[in-house]
Amino acid sequence: MDPLENAILNGLYDQRYRGHELLSPGLLTNRDQDKIWLTLRRELLTCRSFTWAVAFITADMLVPFKVVMADLAAKGVRGTLLTGDYLGFNSPRVFEELLKIPNLTVKIATGRGFHAKGYLFDHGDYQTVVIGSANFTRAALLANTEWALRISTRDQAALAEQLKEQLAALERDSRELDQEWLADYAQRWRPPVRAAAQPASAATAKIEPNPMQAAALKELNALVKSGAHHGLVVSATGTGKTYLGALAVRDFRPHRFLYLVHREQIARKSLASFRRVIGGPATDFGMLTGDRHDTGAKYLFATVQTMSQPAVLERFAPDEFDYILIDEVHRVAAPSYQRIMEHFRPQFWLGMTATPDRPDQQSVYANFDYHLAYEIRLQDALEAGMLAPFHYVGVQDYTVGDTTIDETTQLRRLVAPERVHYVLRQLDYYGYCGRQPRGLVFCSRQDEAHELAAQFSAQGHPAVALTNQNSVARRHQAVQDLEAGKVEYIVTVDLFNEGVDIPSLNQVVMLRNTQSAIVFLQQLGRGLRKYPGKDYLTVLDFIGNYKNNYLIPLALNHDTSRSLDRARAETRLPGIVGLSTINFTRVATAQILHSLGQTKLDSMTSLRQSYQELKNKLGRVPYLRDFQRFGSTSPLVFAANSRLAHYGNFLTRMGERVTLSKGESAVLSFVTKELLNGKRPHELLLLRELVDHATCSRERCRELLKRAGASADPATLRSVLAILSLDFFDVKAGKQTKKARYGGQPLVIQTDNGYRLSPQLTAALQDNSQFAKLFTDAVATGLVISHGYDPARQFTLYRQYSRLDVCRLLNWPLDVSAPMYGYRVAGDVCPIFITYHKDDGEKRNAVYDNQLRNGQSLRWYTRSPRHLSSPEVQELLAGVDEGQPKVQLHLFVKRSDAAGKQFYYLGPAKIQPGTVKEEQLGPKKKAAVGMDLLLDRPLAPRMYELLFD
Repeated sequence: MDPLENAILNGLYDQRYRGHELLSPGLLTNRDQDKIWLTLRRELLTCRSFTWAVAFITADMLVPFKVVMADLAAKGVRGTLLTGDYLGFNSPRVFEELLKIPNLTVKIATGRGFHAKGYLFDHGDYQTVVIGSANFTRAALLANTEWALRISTRDQAALAEQLKEQLAALERDSRELDQEWLADYAQRWRPPVRAAAQPASAATAKIEPNPMQAAALKELNALVKSGAHHGLVVSATGTGKTYLGALAVRDFRPHRFLYLVHREQIARKSLASFRRVIGGPATDFGMLTGDRHDTGAKYLFATVQTMSQPAVLERFAPDEFDYILIDEVHRVAAPSYQRIMEHFRPQFWLGMTATPDRPDQQSVYANFDYHLAYEIRLQDALEAGMLAPFHYVGVQDYTVGDTTIDETTQLRRLVAPERVHYVLRQLDYYGYCGRQPRGLVFCSRQDEAHELAAQFSAQGHPAVALTNQNSVARRHQAVQDLEAGKVEYIVTVDLFNEGVDIPSLNQVVMLRNTQSAIVFLQQLGRGLRKYPGKDYLTVLDFIGNYKNNYLIPLALNHDTSRSLDRARAETRLPGIVGLSTINFTRVATAQILHSLGQTKLDSMTSLRQSYQELKNKLGRVPYLRDFQRFGSTSPLVFAANSRLAHYGNFLTRMGERVTLSKGESAVLSFVTKELLNGKRPHELLLLRELVDHATCSRERCRELLKRAGASADPATLRSVLAILSLDFFDVKAGKQTKKARYGGQPLVIQTDNGYRLSPQLTAALQDNSQFAKLFTDAVATGLVISHGYDPARQFTLYRQYSRLDVCRLLNWPLDVSAPMYGYRVAGDVCPIFITYHKDDGEKRNAVYDNQLRNGQSLRWYTRSPRHLSSPEVQELLAGVDEGQPKVQLHLFVKRSDAAGKQFYYLGPAKIQPGTVKEEQLGPKKKAAVGMDLLLDRPLAPRMYELLFD
């Protein structure tokens, strides 16, 4: 039966018909990550044309829409949008922005009461329509409780004809959007009246903490009551860090308070904020800076440069202040800060920063006794609505021929009129929130900043350049001019990374290589503060041919795992954080993926840095479980590193003293390389039980597995013993067997009643505390990782597995992964491994055309030479024609060889009768048997994008 026919019957008649994630009728909502916008985006990227009829549109959804439309324009795909002026909901600005999209025809419905909400996509041989409650607004497509029905039809279907008739009628009663209509509409448009709560008077309103500030205050106050003298708060830029500090001081009620920061401008603003929170006479608040010395003030706001001067410090007794707050405390390792901390002895030190992890390895945490009271990261703040949402757009930088901007590009090319024109065209296309751009442009060189500002101004976009050569007064004036609308852009070189607030910013533009994830987030954070009338921030990142491009998705997703697979997924798939979106054009995606392919996220230098950061945070040697707990480098990265036998080996390289025997090291290597991945919890559960109790009966073992929801059938238990006895690994691996490489001695021995640890392992755990610590750490970490898998099934859908993993989880007695290649028929089961995109057309496996058809079936070929009469093929085909296949197929797919050894599990599959055919493949015309494999479960859309798009 036709896949579309099956899908329609599945969704509208009977679930026993085969469904299809991309074609089946379905209800779209905004639950979890399944946002309505993601469905519309997917349909756009795969359609031949589209027609939308949508009454209400907001500018805050047009930025991600424009990214998709730019990619469609490159493919020659156009669309039509029918909308109107009903209730005056659509602002003139929305129509202005729509006119900027060259491959979009916008038509204005002239009839009264146009209130439609329908999205039609033409895919050639079928159409998909999404109809429901969702307008094209950010709230409707990303957040609101909305219902929309998606259904696909053939051209000849009655519903398709009805839709075409309705759209044709709407088009007849509409006119094309042009400047004449827009000018008339702008003249008569009045903003819709919306009810608004009356704000309290600024003079009388008491400032109360928001939910995250309240949680942080609770932790800080508990720390003070416990007798601690130091506390650290990590709070993302724009989350109310200053007010949190003021609220903490208000709760403490100090006799005298000192606030320290590195810039006078920040100190002055903080003084005003503290006074609003704490109240009291103005004389209670004073400054200690180069030209102001209000040393007697109860609440003193000082610059570090002034306070650290020996002559100034001598004026204050060590116990002068009972509460001291250091803002931007990531600078605390500097000598000036250390002089101050050595001099004063307050009851409590509070440190606050958005970026505690320093690239120079100086420990902020050590200075605050490793008391991390609270942490508000960027993603948490966005989800909580504490910041202005942003739309990040990664676009390709200017290209001449095949040459793109890179680290070595000369100044004359960076400021060439053609590049400047290209940049301004992109800034205009993607736009900003408000009537005028207020943008901060980060570039790489001071002379570049001056020239760009001059050219921006010459082309009608007033701009000023600011560098560290400019005075504080000049910087202050430039910010005032930007906020007043006298200039549109400030062009700078890392000058505004921290501590400067321009809440009205509506564009952040990155015209430089990303050197640091920390700096990237600091620069992004400049525009995230809320501001009246600012619904969102547009972030435009011009991605050149830079080696550090890989840092961009890591920074945006706060991904410190150093997992290459995760980084690839974050680059390929659109990101949504609260009401913020992360978007890369296709070319920019390719550039980032190329950068990922050229870097080693797990280099020893990178792992050393990650280790040092976590050690600084904890104040002790971190172990694998710590990396897992704190979301730092994934423990699996250590396990997969071919230069490391185990984590103890890594600690030795970090200068820690770890003493292990050869046998102990081999055991740790086994647990790390084979069990830490957690893809089956059985071995780990048994090891943990045996470490705690020395022996474990079969009944107790089954009870442990049952409690964990894991299978405990005889075949699985035999496999577990084969793994822990190392018999599974008794196969050649180079000059020796893997069993010998792992020490050759079993970890677990079977007894008449159950299991016990081997005498060698028992002795090692008792005699060597370092070994015991590393062993139990690896087991505990593996069990935590195993929570990401379904313990009741051999394989978890859409998780990754290597060929070796599959051999083990199928309960095979030996590791036969080395000679398996594409598949292996073993009795009643056959795992199939497919590399979808071949990296090299000359490779042997590149002759196999493994096409994914309709998101549900995959054309697959046996190895060659094979014929229909070959025993192996006969085994595969047994029972297929009768609908009772004798061999269960498990399908594993990776996008390309660049993905390494891991394949995504797409579930069980069946051979479709009638599709089996002997074919001649490749230039040498070798015989192979091709067949269509039908997935038991239709492919999820996100997996389709990740693997096949």
